[in-house]
Amino acid sequence: MSEEPKSLDELAAEADEIELGAEDQAEGEGEVDVVAQLTAERDEFKDRFLRAVADAENSRRRAERDRREAENYGGSKLARDLLPVYDNMHRAIDAISEDQREAQAALIEGIELTMRELLNVFAKHGITKIEPAVGDKFDPQQHEAMFEAPLPGTKAGDIIQISALGFMLHDRLLRPAQVGVSSMPAS
Repeated sequence: MSEEPKSLDELAAEADEIELGAEDQAEGEGEVDVVAQLTAERDEFKDRFLRAVADAENSRRRAERDRREAENYGGSKLARDLLPVYDNMHRAIDAISEDQREAQAALIEGIELTMRELLNVFAKHGITKIEPAVGDKFDPQQHEAMFEAPLPGTKAGDIIQISALGFMLHDRLLRPAQVGVSSMPAS
């Protein structure tokens, strides 16, 4: 029951087997390290790719929004510069008397047609009038108070006079309506 001592050749063979097993194990651990490194690198590239795709999508959306705003509001400076033309034509038409209408019918009709065409161009480009009426409530988002005056029969904040119409460009204020507002104290 006692073991016989091993020969030198047997011990050497056993040592070689142990060494080979250790090398195989080290190679397996090395392969695991390489796989882990490659997996980490893949995950990093995937993360960078997804971020790049998200950045590209955000840039596309931003460019689309900027394009729409440029299309809708790019002409706001020109539109604002055309408003005095509207005001002057409106005053000219309002100043025409009945005698002048009969004597200069063709000229006046031309002015009125030009005014209608200007309003059609405004409508085509999203410019709408803000037309407050006497008695409406003052709205600081759409009206500009040119003066305040106590007027009997009105409440404070009521519009008592319209000096100039206002205009909107799509959903933005181009020019507020210029109005006079009642400052009648509450009694």
